[in-house]
Amino acid sequence: MAKTALVTGAGRGIGRAVAARLVADGWRVLAADLEPGTGGEDLYPVRADAGDEADVARLAQEAEDRFGGLDLVVCNAGIMVRKPVTELAFDEWRRVVDTNLTALYLAGRHLAPLLRRRKGSLVAVASTRAHMSEPDTEAYAATKGGIVALTHALAVSLGPDVRVNCISPGWIHTSDEPLSVADHRQHPAGRVGRPDDVAEMISFLADERKAGFVTGAEFVVDGGMTRKMIYV
Repeated sequence: MAKTALVTGAGRGIGRAVAARLVADGWRVLAADLEPGTGGEDLYPVRADAGDEADVARLAQEAEDRFGGLDLVVCNAGIMVRKPVTELAFDEWRRVVDTNLTALYLAGRHLAPLLRRRKGSLVAVASTRAHMSEPDTEAYAATKGGIVALTHALAVSLGPDVRVNCISPGWIHTSDEPLSVADHRQHPAGRVGRPDDVAEMISFLADERKAGFVTGAEFVVDGGMTRKMIYV
């Protein structure tokens, strides 16, 4: 029987690439998003807010009813509100926290029981902004740092039944906006990242044969930028 994954934020960008890669790997994918898009073979779109408890509980029930459980959950949904902290409204802060960080807690609360039964895996998408920042990104940075910490906490609490890891992407180009030669050259890897770069890592972490001894870890996928010393 094909294994089943739930991917949040699967309507575009990294999430869409992850869902497509998992389908190519032979998974059935429940693709959750506020704008889920169209389905396809082994791809099942569903509208859901990853930061809303009722929606996550509903996703758990749908996975149970449709597939009999889950083998993988990818917590990818995320938003950013870029404003000076003195202008960042509390409801904007809470919206970023709920979408980015509370969603991982809700996955642990409502989806981990399904993963336990199948000795599955949970992968969260954090960011290199957990370790470095630009101005006016306090809410986003706080949530991504929280994901890194919550990852190892969940790995200890849910192990050995469920492996929990996170990926911290750097600059991943998800739009049609053209890039310059300088954009690429500043990366030690020689190019800006692509959604498929993150999808490849998730494919690896989802494979028990390849990553069965990997849990509680953060994988930085940033073309080497966080290791580059920069002087201005």
